[in-house]
Amino acid sequence: MSEINVQPDAPIARVIVEIALDKEFDYRIPDTWRDTLRIGSQVVVPFGRRKITGYVVGFVDRSEHEHLKDILRVVGKRPLITEPIVALARWMADYYACSLEQAVRAVLPSVVRRSSGKFKEVHHVSLVEGSDVPGLRERLLKRAPKQAAVLDWLEREPVTPLPRLTLETGATLATVRAMETKGLVRVEKKTVHRNPFEKYRVIPTDPLPLMPQQQEALNLIRQSVETLQPPVVLLFGVTGSGKTEVYLQALQQVLDQGKGAIVLVPEISLTPQTVERFRARFGDVVAVLHSHLSGGERHDEWHRVRSGDARIAIGARSALFAPIENLGLIVVDEEHENSYKQEEAPRYHARDVAVMRGHMEKCAVVLGTATPALESIHNAQAGKYGLSRLPARVDHRRMPAMRVVDMRAEMEKEGRLNVLSRDLLEAITMRLEHKEQTILFLNRRGFATSLVCPKCGYVAECSECSVAMTYHKPSHELRCHICGAARKVPDRCPAPTCRDPAFRYAGLGTQRVEEAVAKIFSHAKVERMDADTTTKKEAYGRILGAFRAGEIDILLGTQMIAKGLDFPNVTLVGVINADTALHMPDFRAGERTFQLLTQVAGRAGRGDVAGEVIVQTFTPFHPAIQAARRLDYDGFFDQEIEYRRELFYPPFAHLLCMTLRGKREADVVEAGKRFYEQMKARLDSRVIIAGPNPAPLARAKGEFRYQIMFRAAHTRQITRPLKAVLSEFKWPRTVRHAVDVDALSML
Repeated sequence: MSEINVQPDAPIARVIVEIALDKEFDYRIPDTWRDTLRIGSQVVVPFGRRKITGYVVGFVDRSEHEHLKDILRVVGKRPLITEPIVALARWMADYYACSLEQAVRAVLPSVVRRSSGKFKEVHHVSLVEGSDVPGLRERLLKRAPKQAAVLDWLEREPVTPLPRLTLETGATLATVRAMETKGLVRVEKKTVHRNPFEKYRVIPTDPLPLMPQQQEALNLIRQSVETLQPPVVLLFGVTGSGKTEVYLQALQQVLDQGKGAIVLVPEISLTPQTVERFRARFGDVVAVLHSHLSGGERHDEWHRVRSGDARIAIGARSALFAPIENLGLIVVDEEHENSYKQEEAPRYHARDVAVMRGHMEKCAVVLGTATPALESIHNAQAGKYGLSRLPARVDHRRMPAMRVVDMRAEMEKEGRLNVLSRDLLEAITMRLEHKEQTILFLNRRGFATSLVCPKCGYVAECSECSVAMTYHKPSHELRCHICGAARKVPDRCPAPTCRDPAFRYAGLGTQRVEEAVAKIFSHAKVERMDADTTTKKEAYGRILGAFRAGEIDILLGTQMIAKGLDFPNVTLVGVINADTALHMPDFRAGERTFQLLTQVAGRAGRGDVAGEVIVQTFTPFHPAIQAARRLDYDGFFDQEIEYRRELFYPPFAHLLCMTLRGKREADVVEAGKRFYEQMKARLDSRVIIAGPNPAPLARAKGEFRYQIMFRAAHTRQITRPLKAVLSEFKWPRTVRHAVDVDALSML
């Protein structure tokens, strides 16, 4: 078979279909479509007795099959997927051990793929040229006042959407149609852009003067844009050091060169405040792509990028695949964030794929963070990335002072465990007296993390998952945060031998902290921000807008308030419990805790008044907490990297986690053992394999979960044999499997 071409000079197109068969199919190209067909074109093809949608991924001169069917139709005038993105999808399918169909689905938003995704059309009304408005108005004023009102309005706004016209004038559709019949107005459909920024007013900003350290960082990025030396820049700047202004000025250079750019931010940080800063500088050339948009808004924003009307795409993980042509720069802000990792196939990491897209399209990549992932700083030290450090805050503002409160000693002193330590209580009181604001952080939503019977020890657990259910007070119900199941709180202990009514709520959640804080500080305005209070898409903007305006004194929340927020009047950050992630069964637990504490601490003292951070913990001497207290990234890195080197964990090895799950545990174990044996026979001796073992979350959504772990210096040492075994392995119908290359979570 001949090589796959990228130009349609061959008679046969290679097509993948919407069904994930991990196979490409050959179709003849009719002369009708030869001039319009390109790599990435969406096509309709016959498939068995059906007609289904597919995408052209290559062209060949000859096929192994004799009787080929014709492509029936090409959808649209331009390919939906650009050629470089098709190449990137091929790389993803290979690297992340998934099918090409899965990779293509990841790079193209579902609202764009679907045939139902269309532009919105609205009827517009305009005056017919040559109409004598003053004369007509006089004649209509008495016998048809609504028609006269329409004429008045159209004289001020000659082309007006019909819904707005009827709202403003009180006229009906019948009124407008009657005027159309008389030849006074014209009614015609026009495409309307669904603008997610319609409600926001943005005040344009000018570039700010840079500190010397910012200027050095900008110079290195400009060098990267011009020469690709270095191809990737790690911008390692403390919180408040002005990384965003460096991004903005680098983006301006890219725009001045006629190129486009992509800016990735974690989903959690994609607040109106973040977007506003880019739109204030660049206006309508900025498009936003993320899951908080409606389907129609996302469709229209994507097509603004595809048409070239928008030259900067900003968004979460999937914005990486925005169809920007002549790409000059990709910025990955908060590059250490776990939310850049996709949780379903293909389980790609947006930071790593951004680096690959930059390599393939010859554009610069900037990774920005105050707490680099160990993999990124290791690459910088190895010379793969350029490194620029911003060690001080802008205008020489002081970094916040951090105090660690030992809650064991606090409990001994007070005789009980309080939500707020005495130190934190006094600090909040002082901020309220000085009209300053406080952020309280706890990465556990709900009221209590479990419901316990003190008499027999019964814990209310989910029947489908191996986790305790969380108590939510407003609805007085128990909820599983894994599968979403909910049930009412029982009146007494369900254990048949107990039946005691004295249930106790154990553990802290944000609802419980909110109740306690509101009771202690009854005159303060307290607001909670977590997944339960931000179900509506306007909730983020509403809460943060009120906080910025000073209408909220104490903002309490989960990790969605830990990063990306810049409020100058926040002078105190309290971490209610620093241990929530520290004791998870995961080798990254220390790194995550250090990053989270450093990031949340960075919300304090961003104005003229110095900030303070109070961290409550039961393990005050843990290296991650002590390093965060000193804001000592280098000290933490030096210790953590040796631990990783010794155990052959990332960044010294690539980690692949294969999860098997099924309703019958015996089936999962048996399939896991067979798969393990077949893999072990094909792997070379340098690959470490372990399992199958029960996952830390041993049961979820009614299924038993087992894991097989692989570690190797190069992913291909694992993925090539893995694909070979997967292609021939006979899985029981009761067992499903998932492959996670460069796994971040061991749960």
